[in-house]
Amino acid sequence: MSSSKVDYAKVDSSYLEHRQLKRGAAGWVLLAGLGVAYVISGDFSGWNLGLAQGGWGGLLIAFVLMGIMYTCMVFGLAELSSTLPTAGAGYGFARRALGPLGGFATGMAVLIEYAVAPAAIATFIGGYIEALGLFGMTNSWPVYLVTYVVFIGIHIRGVGEALKLMFAITAVAVVALIITAAGLLPRFDAANLFDIVPNGAAGASAFLPMGVGGAVAALVYGIWFFLAVEGVPLAAEETANPKKDLPRGIIVAMLVLLVSGALMLVLVPGAAGAGAMSTSDNPLPEALRIAYGGNTLVADIVNYAGLAGLVASFFSIVYAYSRQLFALSRAGYLPRWMSLTTRWHTPYVALLVPGTIGFILAALTRDGALLINIAVFGATVSYVLLNLSHIVLRKKEPELPRGYRTPGGIVTTSVALVLALVAVAATFVVDIFAASITALIFAAALAYFWFYSRHHLVASAPEEEFAQLARAEAEIK
Repeated sequence: MSSSKVDYAKVDSSYLEHRQLKRGAAGWVLLAGLGVAYVISGDFSGWNLGLAQGGWGGLLIAFVLMGIMYTCMVFGLAELSSTLPTAGAGYGFARRALGPLGGFATGMAVLIEYAVAPAAIATFIGGYIEALGLFGMTNSWPVYLVTYVVFIGIHIRGVGEALKLMFAITAVAVVALIITAAGLLPRFDAANLFDIVPNGAAGASAFLPMGVGGAVAALVYGIWFFLAVEGVPLAAEETANPKKDLPRGIIVAMLVLLVSGALMLVLVPGAAGAGAMSTSDNPLPEALRIAYGGNTLVADIVNYAGLAGLVASFFSIVYAYSRQLFALSRAGYLPRWMSLTTRWHTPYVALLVPGTIGFILAALTRDGALLINIAVFGATVSYVLLNLSHIVLRKKEPELPRGYRTPGGIVTTSVALVLALVAVAATFVVDIFAASITALIFAAALAYFWFYSRHHLVASAPEEEFAQLARAEAEIK
């Protein structure tokens, strides 16, 4: 991927003045909160659909394998983000390691993930609101519209305000998870985990009711417990001390997500039954209602607070997609007008364009499972390239100053790389049509780069400056 040659367009001296983010808006605590916020909706809804694919045993295997993959990858990203702290994050890392084509491919895969994940979350927000009977809703598209308009509007107003609000919403969601765990623990019965009848597939059993193939399909939903935590480095240019704060923030976030995900995976189906939870749009409050034989105050509290968890992830992933699109556009990989910023230094076009696409997808499909598979396809492709970037940079530039070094070095990210490749294949097992269409869109984006945008890059963009500096140093040697 590093062999593609690029040409740089001429831009005037004011180009970057209209494309500036707000510096120093976040420390490591806010970054850890951002990492948890990206993902916490995965604890409230979406993961349970994996029970329908592989049963509880299949989803348990998926959780363990994907937990290992993410943990190994997060250690690699902690090193990369401390080494190359730019808003491009994954695209910037891959740009340095794999060249412009590898960088663009990574950035587009991340963009697919982050543009579609909020659409999936919006459908779950609609499901939680319908479960509460709020506003007499029977059709959720107005909920999707209001969700996008309100939270994109807050992001346009300012990043500091947005991150602090996100942190507060996430704190409410974490409290809801604790309440859920405390409420379900007394009603836990291990037999409930295995109440799905085996379907006769190869290797089917009470533990794996859909057999080995079901466990592979469940990988997509195991990913949903952690999807988007890799977005923490996207805040690099808005961080007070990126070399120290980014590694600390993303690692702390990952540890929190491992604990919260494990609790929900065991207690929710363990109290309410894997079969009942396999199709639920609002599994946590529904589990409490089933466990206690009807509606309770605790179930209602979790239902309302569950909305906070979904909103936190929606809110924070909107932040992530805007920064990824901003960085790709600022460097000329995508149309440069998409990186324009407001007087509050927020990328308003990069917020609005994917938001519009996401709303249309949510309103047209109203299918959270479908949207999860599309988002996971983009995510897993990016994971392959991100882990490969860590390995290549360790080999190619061993003396590059690093603020943090990955425990286990390239062995750690090699484990993540292998698991990411398996996860890419799993998206085709779950829904070959959705994965294939997404792959075609990804291929079309690569064609756009090859035939057009690689001839119109911006040399003064930070990620391109990093690459040019590396090339100059290599020529001197």
